[in-house]
Amino acid sequence: MVKLLTFDKGKVTGTHSIADACRRLSSLLMRGDLGLAIADIVLTYSPNDLKQMKVNFSGKIDSLSPDYKKELEETIAAFLDGTYQNIRLMNQQGSFATIQEPVSDQAKEYWMMVADQCSTGDIPGNRLRFLKFLLSGFCMFVQEIPGHPVGMPFPGGDKVDFIDGKYYCPVRTKAHDVDAALCPFCPAEQTPDIGYLKPPVKGSKHRKQEYIKNIYDYHHFNG
Repeated sequence: MVKLLTFDKGKVTGTHSIADACRRLSSLLMRGDLGLAIADIVLTYSPNDLKQMKVNFSGKIDSLSPDYKKELEETIAAFLDGTYQNIRLMNQQGSFATIQEPVSDQAKEYWMMVADQCSTGDIPGNRLRFLKFLLSGFCMFVQEIPGHPVGMPFPGGDKVDFIDGKYYCPVRTKAHDVDAALCPFCPAEQTPDIGYLKPPVKGSKHRKQEYIKNIYDYHHFNG
């Protein structure tokens, strides 16, 4: 197994260190090696870092309706906590040594995008932003599951689904003009029929237009 050098908290706060880490992550060819490398960095973060990410996300979506905001907050909180704990457990159990399949060809481009997105002067913000991308990258390239969790709600009532062994996302092909979007790298398929596996109840043309507009206005948790 190729092991990435462990980054302590001081070392992952600098823009230069994040860029170096992304170059290292982009060079790894096996999913197990990538998982171990991500774990080495993710586990330098604390539960308080996850708590701050939740606070930041809550502020970002403050203009949404209370019910919708609450559903989003609960979904993202479960994603952050669950992914972090899964990485910790797999690392503790030595599970990465058993994952010998190659990493997706898209991983290299993903980590280069992450390096670019975490290269601003906001060092504390970059540190948490990097953690977000690490968790999503772990899901997409180590576990090969969507970067947005199953059950993630989007405007109009559509969600990320897992049906008959396949992942479907209603915004999979809707955000290619968003620089920080996870969509181009996600293993999910676009939910058929403009985001609907089944015709929506009373699915008017107005609702569909509003649905697409809201996707662009609130491309949730893509940074």
